Amino acid sequence: MIKASNKDKEIVIDILTSAFESYKEDSSINLIVKQDEKRVERMRVLMGYLFERAMLFGDVFLSDDKEACVLIKYTEKEKVTLKTIWFDIGLVFRCIGVKGLIKVIKRQYIAKRHYPKENHIRPMIIGVKSGVKGKIKAGKLMLSVLKYHSANKLPVIIDTVSEYNLRLYQKIGFKIIEKETSLGFPIYFLRIN
Repeated sequence: MIKASNKDKEIVIDILTSAFESYKEDSSINLIVKQDEKRVERMRVLMGYLFERAMLFGDVFLSDDKEACVLIKYTEKEKVTLKTIWFDIGLVFRCIGVKGLIKVIKRQYIAKRHYPKENHIRPMIIGVKSGVKGKIKAGKLMLSVLKYHSANKLPVIIDTVSEYNLRLYQKIGFKIIEKETSLGFPIYFLRIN
């Protein structure tokens, strides 16, 4: 596992875009990204946004072969600044679109309601480059990240809409704490520690 730096931004954006580009089902990504002819370009904007937030308030980890990544946020570090407001405004106009903003705010409200108030570690997104054995690589990377944080007693909280990812997280040791369906698709909230 490699702890990424700012120079790895394009690699991370490429991995995450590749991982989710062909995903057409209901998902948080497809909820956020405006669905038009610029979908992939907008998806790259979202992945860049997530990278920047992870670098500000957490960590970005790459697999040794740079084919998978996980972006982590530490809630005790997160704060609103002029820079984060600027990032948010840019995301609305370059990715979400004004019409999609209500759906995104609803998704954020749901997450806020189901994530604990206590400090915790939050993997924001995990991706494996398209064409790579994703389940094995994602699982190994997530286990490495959990081992990296093993001395930390904070809970690790994650959410997913994918049944595939749900099973993967449960194999690693995560337990479902909530299931939300108000957006028209299930969102599972899971916890370890």
